[in-house]
Amino acid sequence: MEKPVDYESTPLTRAEYIAAIVHLYRGEMYRANSWRMRLDNTTNWAILTVAGLLTFTFGDEKHSHWVLLLGLALVAVFHLFEARRFRTWHVWRTRLRMIEENFYGPILRRDPRSPALRWGELVAQDMFYPTYKMGRLQALRARFVRNYWAIYGAILGAWVMKILLTPIPLGTENGLQARLADGLLPWWSAGIYIALFLAALGALLLVPRRVVESEVDYWAPDGTGDRAVPMDL
Repeated sequence: MEKPVDYESTPLTRAEYIAAIVHLYRGEMYRANSWRMRLDNTTNWAILTVAGLLTFTFGDEKHSHWVLLLGLALVAVFHLFEARRFRTWHVWRTRLRMIEENFYGPILRRDPRSPALRWGELVAQDMFYPTYKMGRLQALRARFVRNYWAIYGAILGAWVMKILLTPIPLGTENGLQARLADGLLPWWSAGIYIALFLAALGALLLVPRRVVESEVDYWAPDGTGDRAVPMDL
């Protein structure tokens, strides 16, 4: 009877090592691209939602400006979804960058020395215990700076235009209050809503730390990096 192959005690040849790294890189690239497409899908959902809200709101002057304000909350939900997907995508991206910087980079420079000496151990540890490389607020901030500032700005700009285009009833002294009033909601409720929303966005820009430039700072051999959080697998 043949003995089972013992890979732990069988040394890898250079060709086998290179082939393994190439296949690992291709697999991580596939996963990163899959999650990158999910990011694009979420952004597309947000843009299509905004287009529908604008069409409905400006389709009839009787439609309330609160439709656009509630649209801010709906787009914020997409923002949350995209931030979660961005954290997952970033896991595969950091592995890709680690391989590119420490394997392919030295090959292209004709210098076999890797910038991070223990990069293989770090990648292996992360494969056994995958961790997020950024916090939730960091991911929210990153997607806001990348895409959602423009989407929120488009909604707020359309809301201001809706207010300006709303006809004022005859005999009304304060035109702004008349335009902002909507049924049971007092005129000042829209201002408070927007002020709280803008304050939340301002805190999102100022409070979370930016994503570090050197991605090796995310990694730690025991999975206790500065922003290492176990993934929800």
